[in-house]
Amino acid sequence: MTSRTDTDGARSEPTGERHLWLRGGIAAARADLIASLDLPPTLAAVSAHSRRRGPYSGAGELVRAMVPALVRDHPDLVERHDTEIRVVSPELCKLVPGTRESLTSTAAPAERTRFYPRARTTRIAHGLTELISGYQRGLSGPRTVVIDDADDADASDLEFIAILLRRLDPHRIRLVVGTGADLPESLASPLARYADEWIVPPEQQAEHLDPETAAWQYVSDDCTSDDRRLRSAYDALSPARRAALHDRRVAVLDSCDELTLRLGAIPYHREHGSDQSGARVDALLFALEHCILMGFYPAVLDLAARSRTLLDWTTDPDRSWLVTAKECTALSALGLTDRPEQLYDEACAGSTAAGVHLQAAYGRAMLLTRFYDQRRRDHQKAKAHINTAICISQLLPEAEQRVFNTTFNENGLALIEMHLGDLNESLRLVQTGLDRLDRELEPGQHTLHKSVLLYNKAQLLAAMRQPAAAIGAYDTLIQADPHHSEYYFERAALHRTQGNAEAAMADYAAAIGLSPPYPEPHFNRASLALELSDATLARSDLDYVLELDPDYVDAYLNRGSLRLELGDVDGALHDCAAGLQLAPDSAHLHCLRGQAEAESGRIPEAYDELQAAIRLDPAVVAAWASLGALQYEEGKIEQALASFDRAVSLGADPSIRYNRGIAHQAAGNWAAAVLDYTHVLDALGDDQPAERAELLYRRATCHHCASDADSATRDLEQRRALAPEWTPPAGAAAVGRESGDLVSSAGE
Repeated sequence: MTSRTDTDGARSEPTGERHLWLRGGIAAARADLIASLDLPPTLAAVSAHSRRRGPYSGAGELVRAMVPALVRDHPDLVERHDTEIRVVSPELCKLVPGTRESLTSTAAPAERTRFYPRARTTRIAHGLTELISGYQRGLSGPRTVVIDDADDADASDLEFIAILLRRLDPHRIRLVVGTGADLPESLASPLARYADEWIVPPEQQAEHLDPETAAWQYVSDDCTSDDRRLRSAYDALSPARRAALHDRRVAVLDSCDELTLRLGAIPYHREHGSDQSGARVDALLFALEHCILMGFYPAVLDLAARSRTLLDWTTDPDRSWLVTAKECTALSALGLTDRPEQLYDEACAGSTAAGVHLQAAYGRAMLLTRFYDQRRRDHQKAKAHINTAICISQLLPEAEQRVFNTTFNENGLALIEMHLGDLNESLRLVQTGLDRLDRELEPGQHTLHKSVLLYNKAQLLAAMRQPAAAIGAYDTLIQADPHHSEYYFERAALHRTQGNAEAAMADYAAAIGLSPPYPEPHFNRASLALELSDATLARSDLDYVLELDPDYVDAYLNRGSLRLELGDVDGALHDCAAGLQLAPDSAHLHCLRGQAEAESGRIPEAYDELQAAIRLDPAVVAAWASLGALQYEEGKIEQALASFDRAVSLGADPSIRYNRGIAHQAAGNWAAAVLDYTHVLDALGDDQPAERAELLYRRATCHHCASDADSATRDLEQRRALAPEWTPPAGAAAVGRESGDLVSSAGE
């Protein structure tokens, strides 16, 4: 890391080649330093302290600073990123209508049976990064974005800042990040990599402040100030006086009527205020409910821990369970699976409510069949727990709750049956649930859970190798929930199995358009584009995949393969090196690097890489085929044939048969060469006349050398009828002459 303060105390200006990290000091000193630097005009300057507005405190402030102007000047950019804007700043929902709302995002909390994946915040961060970049492109020049208090940010803002640091071009948008001396590794690492560090010295604070004024200033800044004078004045007050200041601040914040204040500052001040009537817990539970629905899982854990200190199973079992249920959902989503079982035990020991035992049984079942790692999973034990949940569901007195809970838990049983290998039973359970909901509930009730059942049905049909039926299920699902990106993404794969590339391309485009950015649809579309010989789209998509996720190993492999195919050997080697840094034991990347080294003429290196690929995975067909081609070029015909034989035994690709045929021909194995050429001819379509003509010529050569003049003549006649203007390539003619002057004896 580079300090921007010289040893003699003189400051050196930042170069502008990297972002800027101001570390240490206090916020006021960092602000003064920023004002003294020669930076581009400031686009926005915000605090990311989570106590202000909870998750996305910093991102929300950035959005609120930009969006009013964007709505006026660039409405298309706002529409493209409406989901991200509305997530981080729901106060803007009236200004920014939602155009991509799904059943998940619009379901009432009481009917929410699907929760967002952990990776959703990553998508949001990428979308916001592109929104900021798009905003700057519409301005007259580079800009500065300042995010202070980053070390006190929620996990959502930490992820957002890390992505900004990596993706923003500092020549266009200079990111200035202010932190204290200590910060989490998730922020320290990207700052060290992408930003110049400037150590901000401690600042003398001799000025005397009125204690009452200073204490109120501290509280009115939501107790986020790092000015020790303000904190000392606050600490010196009596508990009652401090509580009164928190009450006063709550009144101010309540009057703002801004939802995100209820995720950060308001619950904090309620916790420290004088109200003992339950408003503290109510404020925390409001924030908890919103955060679980939005997928802000680290914030859920923080809010749940704070709620627990105010709740007791004996006096408030209902709200104790609400906290436990949401905490377990968040823990499972984050992969923190050691704690939920303990929480379920605590809940069941503290309550006799049927709903608690029902949901705890379901939660335990999902841990055992879905969330635990493979070593800890136990599907039979999961089935025992889910059967308990079904039993309790069927005993519930209220009809709607009985119907819904029975169906919900039988859907859990369907997942377990699928994991146990009984796909037919799993599908029966799902279909039974759909039929029950349609039969016994009113239209419009539990529409989200109906869509979940439809989705599971579609997935099961795909797993049962019924692609046409699965596509039909996805069609019905998309009609019910048309803005859910993953449905299009998964239907695209089914269209590909059916050979319908046009429909698959349309679905990939829809999946991309309906969601904040994520790499998978771009990666799969690139694969399809390669099949369709659209190298431009494939390259663009793979570049974007690696911009979104620089650790996407398969994207390096595919882009490297494309680069090699297009003659960019250095580019292919670069992608191999990047991929192997992440996955040093990737046989396919070693194979590709071997192919690229061979193209560069570095034969010893090519041998090393191909042999490394084979050691790592002897089933990599391309490694054996490439090794055979290299050995053939080196004149090692018998070794080449052995490598080609191994490749063919692993996968009968016509191109490998073609190369083995050439090797057999060079070795004088005429009958073997004829068999390989015949296999390739049978695989070629009628729309490849030049390829067929060459193969017929080669096979005729082998027939001639094997003294089978009739077969040679038939092949040559077919060749002339197929492509009269075709002339043998130099390599083919040379083989013919070496094998007995086919030209003079066979009439060519």
